Amino acid sequence: DLYSFCTLLPLTHQNMSAINPVKKPVADAGASVSHKIRITLSSRKVAALEGVCKKLVSRANEENLKVKGPVRIPTKTLRITTMKSPCGEGTITFDRFEMRVHKRVIDFIAPSEVVKKITSINIEAGVDVEVTVADM
Repeated sequence: DLYSFCTLLPLTHQNMSAINPVKKPVADAGASVSHKIRITLSSRKVAALEGVCKKLVSRANEENLKVKGPVRIPTKTLRITTMKSPCGEGTITFDRFEMRVHKRVIDFIAPSEVVKKITSINIEAGVDVEVTVADM
């Protein structure tokens, strides 16, 4: 019975904490500090976007980094409906235009020097890149 077991234990501070606190080692000033890096890629062309993602992941794997991604974010579809006739006379017919924006997110942990090395690739036209860096 759990209740009887709990009543046998004396209530002290050592029993109340389930996990001992872990102290993080202090980083040296000369050592490189790792950062959480998030690269967000967006494009209208899926093939170009996948190509850039493949290059980034292969470069990160060459540097032996832990990579998460590319994570596919749901596609945004922007739609515009306009009348074909410029003056409004005649048959009422409409044109429907749409633009799809595809997005990928890649996460990894690396020092800032390695990030410069990884991101120095030729990025195809039409692919937007956003790099976010956070300290650990």
